[in-house]
Amino acid sequence: MRVGILGGAFNPPHTGHLVCAQEALVQLELDKVVFIPVGTAPHRELRGDPGAEARLELVELAIAGDERFEVSRAEIDREGPSYTSDTLRGLREAMPDDELFLILGGDQAATLARWHEPEVVLELSTVAVVERTNWSRHAIGITLGRLPRAREIRYLEMPVIQISSSSIRRRAAAGLPIRYLVPERVAAHIEANGLYGASVSEGAPA
Repeated sequence: MRVGILGGAFNPPHTGHLVCAQEALVQLELDKVVFIPVGTAPHRELRGDPGAEARLELVELAIAGDERFEVSRAEIDREGPSYTSDTLRGLREAMPDDELFLILGGDQAATLARWHEPEVVLELSTVAVVERTNWSRHAIGITLGRLPRAREIRYLEMPVIQISSSSIRRRAAAGLPIRYLVPERVAAHIEANGLYGASVSEGAPA
C-alpha cells in the first residue's frame, strides 16, 4: 500500500490542508493519506493552542466522510518532542510492507537539513514537496543538495490557496466568519466551543 503522511499542528485544519492531501493522493497514486497532528512541537510554541486532543478532534471533523483520509494519534500519544524521524520509525514498524510518502510544504522542505535526523527521514520515506511561490524546487534543491537521497524528492503541483491557520485564528478571535475557509464541521465546532477566542453560539450545530 502507498501511504501519504501529512503532519502538522493543524491549529486549526483548513481547506488548504485537505486540497494538499487530495493532490498528493492523486499525483502520487496513493491509497490513503494519514493526518498526524503534532503532540509537542520540538522547535516552536504553538500560538493559541487549544491542546493536542482538541486539534486531533478538529482533524477528525475535517476529514469525516472521506474514506481516503485517516488521522493518527502517533505523535500525541508519544512522550517528548514530536520528531518526524521517530514517527516514521514507528510507522515503518507498524506497516513494514507499505511505501511511505512524507508530504511537506515548500517552506518545511527548505528547512529539512536542520531537522532532527534528516537522513533518517529521507531513508524511511519518499519526501513529496508542494512547491510554493517563495520556495521553488530549484531553491529547495540548493538548500538540500548535500543530504543523501535529496535527488529522490518528488514535487507536487497544487492550486494556490492563500489560507493559513494563523489567519483563521485571528478571524475567529475578531468575531469574523471562518466558514468556507475550514470545513463546515470544523467551523461549527470552533464556534460552539469558543476555540481561538471565537464567540460561543448557543445555536451552533454540533
